[in-house]
Amino acid sequence: MREHNDQDGELIDGVGFADPSGRSSLRAATPNNPRMYPCPTCGTPDVLTRIDVQRGYQCDPCADRLERGWY
Repeated sequence: MREHNDQDGELIDGVGFADPSGRSSLRAATPNNPRMYPCPTCGTPDVLTRIDVQRGYQCDPCADRLERGWY
């Protein structure tokens, strides 16, 4: 059995996307998955959940800048 299912719209670890119809890959904040971690790139506090950190994500503004080649 697969532990993670990364298909769009699918739940991962029982948590969906924070903005399912948007561009963000960040997971929704829940009581068991709160936004309590800083972005590893810019240091903004409380922008990532445990699941985001486990997947090596950064905040949306940093991800946008990286995708546009601004970093």
